[in-house]
Amino acid sequence: MIKFGTGGWRAIIGDDFTKANVQLLTAAIAKKMLEEEKTAGGFVIGYDRRFLSQEAACWAAEVMAGQGILCRVIHREAPTPLIMFTVKYYNLPYGMAVTASHNPAVYNGIKVFMKGGRDADELLTGELEKYIAEMDPSEIKTIPFDEGMKSGLIQWIDPMNQYIDSIIRSINMDAIRSRNLKIALDPMYGVSKTALQTILLTARCDVDVIHERRDALFGGRLPAPNSKTLSSLINYVQEKHCDIGIATDGDADRLGVIDDQGEFLHPNKILVLLYYYLMKFKGWHGAAVRNIATTHLLDRIAEDFGETCYEVPVGFKYISSKMVETNAIIGGESSGGLTVRGHIQGKDGIYAAALLVEMMATTGRSLSELYAEITDRYGSYETDESDYRFSQEDKERITGILLKDKLLPEFPYAIEKVSYMDGCKVYFQNGGWIIARFSGTEPLLRIFCEMPTLEAAQDARNAFCEFLSLNESHSS
Repeated sequence: MIKFGTGGWRAIIGDDFTKANVQLLTAAIAKKMLEEEKTAGGFVIGYDRRFLSQEAACWAAEVMAGQGILCRVIHREAPTPLIMFTVKYYNLPYGMAVTASHNPAVYNGIKVFMKGGRDADELLTGELEKYIAEMDPSEIKTIPFDEGMKSGLIQWIDPMNQYIDSIIRSINMDAIRSRNLKIALDPMYGVSKTALQTILLTARCDVDVIHERRDALFGGRLPAPNSKTLSSLINYVQEKHCDIGIATDGDADRLGVIDDQGEFLHPNKILVLLYYYLMKFKGWHGAAVRNIATTHLLDRIAEDFGETCYEVPVGFKYISSKMVETNAIIGGESSGGLTVRGHIQGKDGIYAAALLVEMMATTGRSLSELYAEITDRYGSYETDESDYRFSQEDKERITGILLKDKLLPEFPYAIEKVSYMDGCKVYFQNGGWIIARFSGTEPLLRIFCEMPTLEAAQDARNAFCEFLSLNESHSS
């Protein structure tokens, strides 16, 4: 039952997310380490604030100890980028985070990391799935957590200071200190507060925090920073006249931003702003990498600076790999995850937030002013996004139409080409595009469309929905 999606393994608590399955997955990682003779440095585990996350981290540590592998457990609720940093900091072959990221509260899961702190690639997850299928759970050897601590096979660690220092060293803190910025922070009941607040306060920002306590139900909302879930942050920014509002998802690897006008800044815009800033204002040179459902405005900026923007499937492991291959300076996705060359090779909402604040301080301009400069130079796109729930029968029907028979609706716009690299993506001659793909983390069909106008994007999406017989009853 353990299958990896685009963001690790995620399952409903008490259904497939169980102690037995957590230990089964961990045993597969231990087997991989033993076969490769990569046990000398040990292993690291971190966990977020979700229900059973800390307990699951202990269950996993008991398996590693049972195999005689040193297991370091981060002794605090940890952002996923902190765990990835720790894999890199200790030069470990593998590590894991117990988290379901931005999924609903009924989910938990595990993300696996490779050397350097990268997300596990398809080769590794495929091997782990193969090991899991061949294993007999009753034969998995474990050592009780307390015994593992006494023997030294399990150790508590706290690398938070090293992680924070690594970000502070890479950010122009002096520029931020000179601006006296007022910032509202919304961790969405997740794990970003300690790291991000410490960085911003060190830079002499005035920081107010909302939704900071632990709530395993995330206030009854999805812990994903978007225009629907950040209404409280929007109101706070407007009422308190903040320069920026910053939100992170449940495990702090994704970012949501409210600009100085109280407007939700789509993750596409954040990615565009930072790429433009790194090249024009910081003088960096290099490619950009985006997934197939992320804005093509990046392509225009890259071309203008004599660079290339590479397109990859959804899943940050593909972005990380392509960045390493091309030495790209930034990589990101429309769901709010991004990373920058020189930092960890994975999503980090905390670092991205600090870099955005640096951008405001260094340029002396607000986010809205900077984005207006970009659109004046490169034009603009409008985005329409919709999620649709489906039955197994629906999935088979839609898969047959789009991916097997490769049928398309009569769009009101001329088609340039079609890609089936990840779902079905249609590129229009006017520079716009639309994609329909099944989520790798939730039972959803996602339709993203980017066009020169919002009306055009909605028209294209409606054509796709009518063609696939999707109606309001399917809408999520």
